[in-house]
Amino acid sequence: MKDKTEDIFTCLYINFPALKEFAVEIESAFSILSECYRMGNKVLVCGNGGSAADSEHIVGELMKGFRLQRPLSASLREKIDREFEGENLADYLQGALPAISLTSQAALMTAFNNDVSPDTVFAQQVLGYGKCGDVLIGITTSGNSRNVVNAVKVAKVLGMKTIGVTGAGGGILGGLCDVTIAVPESETYRVQELHLPVYHALCAAVENEQFGF
Repeated sequence: MKDKTEDIFTCLYINFPALKEFAVEIESAFSILSECYRMGNKVLVCGNGGSAADSEHIVGELMKGFRLQRPLSASLREKIDREFEGENLADYLQGALPAISLTSQAALMTAFNNDVSPDTVFAQQVLGYGKCGDVLIGITTSGNSRNVVNAVKVAKVLGMKTIGVTGAGGGILGGLCDVTIAVPESETYRVQELHLPVYHALCAAVENEQFGF
């Protein structure tokens, strides 16, 4: 299992040589996520615009099978089958890595933006969802998006681990997060082009550790 995880990162650096310089940060982010899930905690993700779409994408890879099959444990399958005999419900369920995109709460976000403050719309959700041991991934190409920065600040107060995913330099998040992966681009779309392989590798590596038996 360890060898397969190492292969995931080796392939990342071969396919995207510019990311090899950030191997320490990328693999430190993996360690944070791995510990989170080993302890039964969850991941929160936020960002704006294209980074909001990336937040949704990450949650999609974590909450269902990505590269691996994720069969339910025998005990859970037996419990479901016993409770709902003949329905085969367990056949249509997969193991999940709990994750929430803070960008997907449309009613809450629009109400909070209108009534309180756009700059704290993610921070409010971290306050509501987050707990010690959870992880917040904040995605911002500049590293300076105020609503993402404020979410990280609240996460740190709650005892959560924080991972920043940014462009070159890291911005404010570079000095705030436990780990910041500041990919070596500054133009927004180029930054986002490098964010995708990074988070795909992280999702694949965590999935491998949890389900690659």
